[in-house]
Amino acid sequence: MKAIELPRQRNSGGKTVTAALRKRKTVRAFSGKKLSLQDLSDLLWSAFGVNRAKGPFGIAGRTAASASNSQEIDLYVALPDGTYLYEAGPHRLAPAAEGDLRALAIGRGQGEAGANAPVRLIYVADLNKLVHSAGFQEPGLHDPEVQKAYYYVDTGLIAGNVALFAAARGLGAWFHNCQKQALAGKLKLRPDQRVLFAQTVGWPGRS
Repeated sequence: MKAIELPRQRNSGGKTVTAALRKRKTVRAFSGKKLSLQDLSDLLWSAFGVNRAKGPFGIAGRTAASASNSQEIDLYVALPDGTYLYEAGPHRLAPAAEGDLRALAIGRGQGEAGANAPVRLIYVADLNKLVHSAGFQEPGLHDPEVQKAYYYVDTGLIAGNVALFAAARGLGAWFHNCQKQALAGKLKLRPDQRVLFAQTVGWPGRS
């Protein structure tokens, strides 16, 4: 596996925000049509890309907020040929695991829904980034229960970006559970990393 350099995101095209909100819905039926590299680039930038060089606390700003700008949510991108980590700064995909892990990025008992979708995003919280945030050092960053509140909310903010992007571009999106333990093993995550949820993205198919 090699790193995938993503093309620069497009800043035009698609529906307005209000039109996207009207179209936003959960889609569980997908076609097997692949997303172009440009579509994938636009999707990942919209999800949690860098949108300004200097954000809060002097750190690069992202398209979704995070606690003390810790940016503790990592996006893993499960594709047919392997799973990659989205590196927002250089805007590229770094190899993370060989093989097709899309079947693990869906909860048990959820059947074959979305099996043809070309992309599944896997949301992983990195607690080390929370504890060592360059932002405001509030006590909650070190409290396990408060940490949960932060990384669950921050994941939801990113997932909301994905849902709006999909609606604006005519794609389908589905936020769902995943096989956390199996994915953690395949991705060789550290003990202070947590697999949280996944999100399927692709062209809508027949339901």
